Amino acid sequence: MPYEFSGDDGLNKSTNKVMVVGAVLMFLMILIFPLYLSVEPTNRDTARANQQASLVTSGAQLFDQSCASCHGTDGLGGSAPALNSKQFLASADDAQIELIVSVGVPGTQMSAWAQDFAGPLTSEQIKSIATYLRSLEPNSPDNPNWRQGKG
Repeated sequence: MPYEFSGDDGLNKSTNKVMVVGAVLMFLMILIFPLYLSVEPTNRDTARANQQASLVTSGAQLFDQSCASCHGTDGLGGSAPALNSKQFLASADDAQIELIVSVGVPGTQMSAWAQDFAGPLTSEQIKSIATYLRSLEPNSPDNPNWRQGKG
């Protein structure tokens, strides 16, 4: 049932045409939305996996540049504790690892690495180091003396 305005047939036709186009577009959106809902979770999972892989890659590079001289290659220990050990990774969650890297450990040679504490690393870089360390967990060695390091 088209709407009628008195006195202007051109306005009536134009208004009705716009309303029909709007109704068709709304109907198309209603049809397309379930398709979008079926595809979106997969897109999110893929994006999350890609982001994790990117964080692990950049975290490995940052670890080699900034941490390996004290914590050893692959975090197996050096003059500082071994971070690639079942015991350490089971006892520390990602937030704790990020905090330790950010603010350091008072009374040790572990200084603050976050820019907020006069260090060189951004919060994203620190997150990538924590993500890299967490990626080592499935194959991390059993090292009950992880705190002592190697030297």
